Amino acid sequence: MEPSGSVAAQPRPPTPLVMVNAINKRFGGVRALRDVNLEVRAGEVHALLGENGAGKSTLIKILSGVHAFDSGTIEIAGRPVAFDSPAKSREAGIAVVYQDLSLVESLSVADNLLLGREPRGRFGFVRKRELMAQAGAFLTQLGIPLDIKATVGSLPFAYRQMTEIAKALMGEVRLLILDEPTSSLTSDEVRILFDAIGKVTRRGVGVIYVTHRLNEVFEISQRVTVLRDGANAGTFVTADTDMKRLVNAIVGSDRLAPAAVRAQPQAPRSVDASPVLSLSNVSNDRLHAVELSVLKGEIHGLAGLIGSGRTEILETVFGLRSVESGTFEIDGRRWSPRNPADAIDQGIALVPEDRHVQGLVLDHSIERNVTLSRLPYFSRWGWMQQGAASRRAETAISKLAVKAQGASSLVTTLSGGNQQKVVFGKWNDPRPRVLLLDEPTVGVDVGAREEIYGVIRQAVRDGTGVLLVSSDLVELIELCDRISVIVDGRVVRTLVRGEIDDAEELHHLLQMLQASGQSAAKDALQELPA
Repeated sequence: MEPSGSVAAQPRPPTPLVMVNAINKRFGGVRALRDVNLEVRAGEVHALLGENGAGKSTLIKILSGVHAFDSGTIEIAGRPVAFDSPAKSREAGIAVVYQDLSLVESLSVADNLLLGREPRGRFGFVRKRELMAQAGAFLTQLGIPLDIKATVGSLPFAYRQMTEIAKALMGEVRLLILDEPTSSLTSDEVRILFDAIGKVTRRGVGVIYVTHRLNEVFEISQRVTVLRDGANAGTFVTADTDMKRLVNAIVGSDRLAPAAVRAQPQAPRSVDASPVLSLSNVSNDRLHAVELSVLKGEIHGLAGLIGSGRTEILETVFGLRSVESGTFEIDGRRWSPRNPADAIDQGIALVPEDRHVQGLVLDHSIERNVTLSRLPYFSRWGWMQQGAASRRAETAISKLAVKAQGASSLVTTLSGGNQQKVVFGKWNDPRPRVLLLDEPTVGVDVGAREEIYGVIRQAVRDGTGVLLVSSDLVELIELCDRISVIVDGRVVRTLVRGEIDDAEELHHLLQMLQASGQSAAKDALQELPA
């Protein structure tokens, strides 16, 4: 029996799986981390938030053995550790999936999953049948729907990303670090990923989940740590906090991103009724009789699953894909996109999904990047007019609020949000008639996302028509005047603002598309209010 007045002993919390204590890191004169603390428990999903440059990547690279820390301690299951290489980190059970994938695109999914760990026979030959069986069983266990025989290079980016995540989970993993894992996934693929995360956490694996999509934090994590300017800005129990508190911790003010916290509905814009771009009965190897228009001063969104044909529509308009049949009009004039140079001449601009590969030359300057698409404007008799090019770059930096030391700064030194602004800067002058945007806010932080929205809205106020592909359904609903649903390369219906004003409703519609196919999707769409 307890003595009178005594307090019953409380159960001690479990020993943390990972304990980061007062970690400091400098790069030259820049202090990247200042007394940073982080605790991750076994079986927990712990979200790590912060703007680009807040210190998240540096902390991840310290945990993964890429960087050494200057002072402080790291413990794994109560034992002090210090990794001098990624191999040592992996031996301790830490696996990292970065935004930049590390797959061998010429090999199959199965070969990538077991690369370096292939089952081998007596004379060192790979036992292919056993390799395929192991890979297939593991993917089934995780619930990730990948074709193990498919060549990774032939897969859409989303499926390559899921292959990378599955690869990281092979072997003895105690801590899984995911860096922006859903940046290019559709809503349904996000749920597949979340199911897989749930399965590994039930095995006692801890997960550090880095994201800029704050709605995911409340769906997947138990606790949240926010970094700001290289220091802790707070650790929160997810169930006990809210969106506004997290955003305030991230940016240090009440500045709220529209896609994160909706305060007031956007005021209706004045949209010109005349189409700036029209597609009529357009078909090729991926598109089937596409009917689509973009009005002057309109944001027209394309919703659909990975592989539905959204990106292919943009690529066709930009002259990256050949056209088998159908017609195009620009401002009412008949036109056919022969190649990107022809599209640019017609006033069409493209911001591609993968800015690192398709949108930028990372080891070149801002000036070089923003002038690449317009070289004829800055050259005479084959010689660059350096003064004009420099003025163009400085104008883009000022107008788009690119945070850089100057036009000579290398793009690779910029944050993700500022890199994306440079991509927009390529098309800043002259103003494009049509702006094609493919996942324009992938991998950018809360503050930069709001700034990019401002750039898009300013473009339409100036009269540009915008065709927007986004897997972020909240983003589509927030920004778009119309949303066209794409299934198997077809436009099955176009919704106007107000027909669907809830992301869950739009997600439910896309789920039906995936589960039922095109014919059932058309029936489902007919049930929506016209």
